[in-house]
Amino acid sequence: MTAELFAANGHNLYLCSRNERALYKAMEELMTKYPGVTIKAKPFDLSKKENAIAFGKWILGLGISIDVLFNNAGTFEPGSVYDEADGALEGQLETNLYSAYHLTRIVLPKMIEQNASTGTAGFIFNMCSVASIKAYPNGGSYSISKTALYSFSKNLREEMKSHGIKVTSIIAGAAYTDSWAKTGIDRMRFMEAKDIAKMIYAVTQLSAGACVEEILIRPQLGDI
Repeated sequence: MTAELFAANGHNLYLCSRNERALYKAMEELMTKYPGVTIKAKPFDLSKKENAIAFGKWILGLGISIDVLFNNAGTFEPGSVYDEADGALEGQLETNLYSAYHLTRIVLPKMIEQNASTGTAGFIFNMCSVASIKAYPNGGSYSISKTALYSFSKNLREEMKSHGIKVTSIIAGAAYTDSWAKTGIDRMRFMEAKDIAKMIYAVTQLSAGACVEEILIRPQLGDI
């Protein structure tokens, strides 16, 4: 939804996913719907450091302006700290934190350089979670990894103030997706994915002097 909203408003897209088939299908659909914008995609598993770096270098190699970076790679494995499977913490840290850390470090110098030469603000969005700020049953290592991502995002915000790069933590509750459909919970209990996309896009439309540090958004009836 976020990619589509930006494309609808004339932004070029450079997409990544570890699911090659789904990635190229999404790219083709967006290209058909928005023929006036450039849309490219490259499959990588960003949980792997070398892949996150490779994707960042691919972006840099295109010679484009990097105006918005959206760190959205994520995985959820339910469990409790005391009995979850061995490796649960490492796996979720790799996807939910390290992907954003390594990719951001590769493209950030380019974004800083752009701001220094043009004065145009850049944006970094990190997809955190309500699990970043509140523990809940069966959250385990997922909550730990999302809390770490939130800390990364807050630190990056402080570091980028003087460089004109705006950093926003998206602290989101449950939005309706195919994975939630399998639970049988009433769809009306959830937010729509487009709700989050609209909030992200709105942040990019504010004046140069304003930075939305956090977006905290939950279903109307609270967390699920």
